[in-house]
Amino acid sequence: MKGNFQIITIIVFIALAIFGVLVFSGAIPIGNKNEVGGQGTVVLWGTVKAGIMSNLLEEFRNTNPTFTVQYIQKSMDTFDQDLLEALAEGTGPDMFFLPDNLVFRYANKIATIPYQSYPLSSFKNTFAGAGEVFLTSKGILAIPISIDPLVMYYNRSTLDANGVVYPPAFWDEVSLLVPVLTKRDELNRIIKSTVAMGHFSNVNHAKDIISTLFMQVGNEIVTERDGNFISALSTSSSKYNLASILKFYTDFADPNSSIYSWNKSFPNSNVAFSREALAFYFGFASELASLVNANPNQNFFVSPVPQNRNLNSKLTNAHVTGLALLSSSRNFDTAFTVANLITTGDFASKFALATGVAPARRDLLQIKPENAYSPIFYNSALFAKSWLDPSPKNTDDIWRRMVDGVLSNSMSVENAIQDANSKLDLLLLR
Repeated sequence: MKGNFQIITIIVFIALAIFGVLVFSGAIPIGNKNEVGGQGTVVLWGTVKAGIMSNLLEEFRNTNPTFTVQYIQKSMDTFDQDLLEALAEGTGPDMFFLPDNLVFRYANKIATIPYQSYPLSSFKNTFAGAGEVFLTSKGILAIPISIDPLVMYYNRSTLDANGVVYPPAFWDEVSLLVPVLTKRDELNRIIKSTVAMGHFSNVNHAKDIISTLFMQVGNEIVTERDGNFISALSTSSSKYNLASILKFYTDFADPNSSIYSWNKSFPNSNVAFSREALAFYFGFASELASLVNANPNQNFFVSPVPQNRNLNSKLTNAHVTGLALLSSSRNFDTAFTVANLITTGDFASKFALATGVAPARRDLLQIKPENAYSPIFYNSALFAKSWLDPSPKNTDDIWRRMVDGVLSNSMSVENAIQDANSKLDLLLLR
């Protein structure tokens, strides 16, 4: 009997997975009230505001009346701990919004969809490349729903006043603009900066900026080998070694460099930008509303992150959110069906718009909202990439040590890269 039960369970799972493939690909239309499907209640956890989710889920319920999704908002600061405690007590949700920086931590608690049921080619045809952070050699850990790309906000008034017609599209153009846009007082102190790069402590998203520079030249941060995840910082896969990329970043904080533009006297880069003491700010699409609210009178706009002129491809970093099913779910079949519905079509599109980011599905990225900013966010999402961060807090410390070691001359750029590689490898040991 036990063997028969296991066989039946496997057959049901495979059937549901195949249904998911057909739904994702659009072969099976969904959302019709008259369709016959599963039914039941599932519990969904996330950090998205309950007010946003209640409106979206009300529309979902009207379109799919046989399902009830009970959403529970969790604090971003305690989400990880709350989920671990709930799982330990057997009271966890059926599914949850999984940020890319928790994928490694929860990989052994998530129901993995095998590639035999959902082919890798179908996944790649359906979702933008940033969603591949949820792929492992064994299968799919989460269904991507949104992409929050790193972009470049710029002060239009500053550029206009200095005769700069367009924001820089390449990193060498950023370097050339430093003497033009950086302003000093009578004591030769920088009072207006071109770009917040070089340091770590007062540069918002410093780890993301440096990771972007590394990945733009073709280098992985973390890779999988023989079923294990390892650091790739020591194996540069391009003609640019990572030591030279790190030096480019830290030169912006080196007083002896021609591109010196940033120091520790400045406040955090987002604050400096809102005070109009910074021409270019690297932030995420989701920050738009907070930047507008910080200074409603500021004349700023957004453009893609600058690229390496000598490379044909484009790349920016991104934060990706997926919908993951817990293997401990007591209502797995219904949760699987609901996950397919939520990450498809109308819900996914409205979810991205309501949270200020871009959808993860390629077909939805074609349909750009009619506002000034979304087209740039959506285009950036297409060439965005994420990486498997084993522990955000610890990798922050590793990246900080890498930068500070170079600036203090306690480490060469080569040694800083090797030190970061070794420490990242240790974090990836399970």
